[in-house]
Amino acid sequence: MCTGKCSKFIAISLYVLAAVSVICNIILFFPDFETKYAAADRDGKPRITEEVKYMGGLVGGGIMVLVPAIHIHLTSAKGCCANRCGMFLSIGFAAAGVVGALYSLSTAALGLANGPTCYWRNWQNPLPDWGTPFRNSNGSYLSDRDMWKWCKEPENVVEFNVALFSTLLVAASVELILCLIQMVNGLFGCLCGTCAGKEVRPQLLNATFRISRLE
Repeated sequence: MCTGKCSKFIAISLYVLAAVSVICNIILFFPDFETKYAAADRDGKPRITEEVKYMGGLVGGGIMVLVPAIHIHLTSAKGCCANRCGMFLSIGFAAAGVVGALYSLSTAALGLANGPTCYWRNWQNPLPDWGTPFRNSNGSYLSDRDMWKWCKEPENVVEFNVALFSTLLVAASVELILCLIQMVNGLFGCLCGTCAGKEVRPQLLNATFRISRLE
């Protein structure tokens, strides 16, 4: 596979992953698909999981990956970026994508480890209150579904957070791998050139051959 085709595959994949990250982050602001929790949170009453507010999926896995994806895609098309210079610049853009993916990965992992903010109670906390009951569990609540019953409101908030943060985690991991691959691909494209030049040369040779035959 030539460097241009590889860039195109990576860019299209990053588009999809960035969209998934943004959508997941936005949905996380609305537990149980209700807007009332986000509204209450703005009044100074914590109702939204803290890690959601870091906007790892929106900023890190979304914008910081989408911008490099656009440039990487341009290196695969005929134009100003489909050359050695464009490939060299794609290394820097891909590095920015790595930073964004790492930020999204970190916030998603932290969100899974600490668990959601919810209205909860258990035998140690008989008076229900809003808080983060699994913060000190070191993620052990993930394998103990009985603990999920501690959260009374929003309904099914644990499943909601686990599903979306897990999706963010996977998306960020794949983004990270693809951006690292593009850094290597960009280096090869910078040193060896892109496929565009290799495709143009045979066309020029054929045109020269035809002209010489006519003469």
